[in-house]
Amino acid sequence: MSGEREPLLEGTLISHLLELRTRVMRAFLAVVLVFIPLAFYSNQLFEWLARPLRRVLPANSSLISTSITAPFTTPLKLSFVAALVVAMPFVLYQLWAFVAPGLYRHEKRYAVPLLVSSIILFYAGTAFAYFAVFPLMFNFFVNTTPHGVQMMADITMYMDFVLKLLFSFGLAFEVPVAVVLLVIMGIVPLAKLTQIRGYVLIAVFVIAAIVTPPDAVSQTIMAVPMYLLYEGGILFARLMGRTRGAAETVEPAVEDHDRSGKA
Repeated sequence: MSGEREPLLEGTLISHLLELRTRVMRAFLAVVLVFIPLAFYSNQLFEWLARPLRRVLPANSSLISTSITAPFTTPLKLSFVAALVVAMPFVLYQLWAFVAPGLYRHEKRYAVPLLVSSIILFYAGTAFAYFAVFPLMFNFFVNTTPHGVQMMADITMYMDFVLKLLFSFGLAFEVPVAVVLLVIMGIVPLAKLTQIRGYVLIAVFVIAAIVTPPDAVSQTIMAVPMYLLYEGGILFARLMGRTRGAAETVEPAVEDHDRSGKA
């Protein structure tokens, strides 16, 4: 009997691998399809990315390239990253479609709102970094440049620096989703998360000091929203807990009513 079950398990594993390959290929194709038109506007895309710094640079300063190929390769790399960010909802949907059949009904009920919320919060974090953080941060750096020093940033180093901050702020805005997941999965009780607020406040400033440039302005701009989002995650987890408790209370009552009616 055990020998008859092995082909069935092997076939199930192969079917999962084929499904995974299909999902990965669809996600990759979506990124490529978005990348192709963006590649034609790669220079304009880089100009948009460099706009926060160029606005505050002195009249005699500009971005430079210390490599012969960088003026071509750097905007092209930026186009690919932008394509990945734009296609991220479809990529995550493919991941969800692969994982969803193995989830319970109550897990699916929470997974979809959390998935959508994580995408929206990531985009909100990158937008906050570009429109709020970059102008203040670059203005601070330009104004603190020593006399006699001309700021001329290399385009490749600038792109790496900016993309690191964009993704850092995007991930930082995922704090509410992380808090809700910790509570729903039962990893950390909600009461414990409320008790360690002081430690979390210190932790977010430490994280901001590691991720952001070594200046108080950018560190504070990142740490304060992270902590506020942590508080928002606690509030949202408490509301979801009450909703789930009410639902669990109603369902047994409905079942008892149905049983009494049948009797």
